[in-house]
Amino acid sequence: MDFRVWAPSARRVVLHSGTRQIPMTADDQWWTAEDPHAGHGTDYGFSLDGADQVLPDPRSRRQPEGVHGRSRVYDHDRYTWGDGAWTGRQLAGSVIYELHVGTFTPSGTFDGAIERLPYLRDLGVDLIELLPVNTFNGEHNWGYDGVGWHAVQESYGGPDGLKRFVDAAHQAGIGVIIDAVYNHFGPSGAYTPQFGPYLSQGANTWGRSLNLDEADSGEVRRFIIDSALQWLRDYHCDGLRLDAVHALVDRGATHLLEALAVEVDALSAAVGRPLTLIAESDLNDARLITAREAGGYGLQAQWDDDVHHALHAMLTGERQGYYGDFGSAECFKTVWEQAFYHAGTWSTFRRRIHGRPVDRSRIPGYRFVVCLQNHDQIGNRAVGDRLTATLSPGLLRVGATLLLTSPFTPMLFMGEEFGARTPWQFFTSHPEPELAAAVGKGRREEFAEHGWSSEEVPDPQDPETFSRSHLDWAAQDPDLLQLYRRLIALRKTHEGLADPRLDQVHVVHDDGVLLIRRGDRTVVANLTQHPRTIPLGADCFLFTTDEAAVVQSDSLTLPAESAAIL
Repeated sequence: MDFRVWAPSARRVVLHSGTRQIPMTADDQWWTAEDPHAGHGTDYGFSLDGADQVLPDPRSRRQPEGVHGRSRVYDHDRYTWGDGAWTGRQLAGSVIYELHVGTFTPSGTFDGAIERLPYLRDLGVDLIELLPVNTFNGEHNWGYDGVGWHAVQESYGGPDGLKRFVDAAHQAGIGVIIDAVYNHFGPSGAYTPQFGPYLSQGANTWGRSLNLDEADSGEVRRFIIDSALQWLRDYHCDGLRLDAVHALVDRGATHLLEALAVEVDALSAAVGRPLTLIAESDLNDARLITAREAGGYGLQAQWDDDVHHALHAMLTGERQGYYGDFGSAECFKTVWEQAFYHAGTWSTFRRRIHGRPVDRSRIPGYRFVVCLQNHDQIGNRAVGDRLTATLSPGLLRVGATLLLTSPFTPMLFMGEEFGARTPWQFFTSHPEPELAAAVGKGRREEFAEHGWSSEEVPDPQDPETFSRSHLDWAAQDPDLLQLYRRLIALRKTHEGLADPRLDQVHVVHDDGVLLIRRGDRTVVANLTQHPRTIPLGADCFLFTTDEAAVVQSDSLTLPAESAAIL
């Protein structure tokens, strides 16, 4: 078996394969060696310049002993796939369900999640978005501290476990999106930068930035693109959600994201199914999702936090931090019709002009992934409280109705649909005491700036913080669950509710009442605590969150905190 590793500055590299030590040969910055005794299941690593430490392979496909252990040879061809009839799932018209493998089920494994696939299929989910599943330090973590970008976390089930999950999801008619983090390495087990100039001189929120445009950046870019392609090709996944792409600093003529989009499009043509790239971006710039022939990067979609902020602030009344500019009915109208609220406008939170307008006649709404709740917006609250801890049952139903009748691609966060009350808190399991203490201290200091006492902020390293964040499947609101199922079904059967044309959305608001015209359908929401009668000239209900609603030939009377579709 041939082994290769990129180590451009090394003077000597030794392959440690099983119990054998084999000097490697330099070949234009790459080092190579052959071990005829190695194969699937062989443990191996590399030592650099005479050092005693054996490092894992930066491109390791498996880390059975964790991020600090040796790599293990893994042959993708040994898995027999059963999804031959799968033709993929396009983003347009889809509903996404975001979940964290470690807390979605009691077992916290891919196999445990497989058992819930019939439930997700009956809910109407089209695409499952998995929080990062590549290897990270410890047994449990959100996944954004990953260091092995080509390997699958062993505590979830390793590479075969992920393949079983994707295979089963496809056979259930559901696609799978992987959350991929390419903007930084985690704080422990990041041995990859010891092999070469993977990091730049710059830094971002999480540490050193990736070297995307400095000397020897070509192999770093290749490293990232190859990681992305393997999730789509070797694990049969249907898309990637690319974490915080605004932190990918690339001053080259062809941005990494554009280069990735080109290769993913080529792979899509080869495998004969749609492959979707979704960017998380703080830029409010539709250039990411503009076609390459029109000067854009050619990604299929991006997260749109402005929609979340508009909904959250309007429903909860919260105005702290980045919610300061949001919450008004006029703000809701702007984001529903134009996707972004900040589009070349003043951002009070940033204290500068932010964003650029979306050409709503050219860019369809489905290219914006939106939500009421997600892992960030819940987990980055001090106590990880969901909307069920804040909103009345009526407003929870109104929020679901607005989300699932929007012109955007709706995404649910695990348990949202049945009114989960378990928190989703920030948790880690770093075995290094110093790192564990630093993470907890940083978390407490961060929230102290916003008025939270240290006693209120859960310790990320406390095993109870992880345990509390598991879904409680026994504590469901069956009425809310049925409402979500009904709304998703209506979205899939009534063209006007899934119509992505932003220039066909028209919002009128008056004293706590929203009226949204969506093609041949009208969505009405009463956000007040009193019944309201709205002159509509409508004559039939398609759906209502409160059976006490009354429609007449010339008016609609909605109970307090309720919504209807006409």
